[in-house]
Amino acid sequence: MKIAEEIMTREVVTVNKNLPIKKLSKIFIEHRFNGVPVVDDEDNVIGIVTQGDLIEQNKNLHIPTVIALFDAVLFLESEKKFESDVKKLTGTTVEDIYHKHAISVGPKTNINEITTLMAEKDIHTLPVLDEGRLVGVIGKRDVIRAMA
Repeated sequence: MKIAEEIMTREVVTVNKNLPIKKLSKIFIEHRFNGVPVVDDEDNVIGIVTQGDLIEQNKNLHIPTVIALFDAVLFLESEKKFESDVKKLTGTTVEDIYHKHAISVGPKTNINEITTLMAEKDIHTLPVLDEGRLVGVIGKRDVIRAMA
């Protein structure tokens, strides 16, 4: 059975959270990635940003239903989700749209665990970390290539 280090892409393109979204779009187009790890100034992985995050920027904003009761306004849906959606829709940098808690795997993780994670968590890009250091990335294309 294959493991992460056998199927991962070793030449990893990363982005910083301060990168403008327009430049991120060009990276996705140029490299044909579904997602890339987001790193801090010390190259520690702090999240992941995907094509889906870019697409969400152009969706219609759902205004939560509110009711007025006496002098108070009550949200019938999550106010935090609405605030998060507004931030994403108006974002200009990776920081505004990326997922802050990237799920990662180790170099010895077997392909069955990788595919299970991808399917159950609806993840298409997995950073591969060895003792906290980014050593590779696994995308859908890597998994399909390993299965072929």
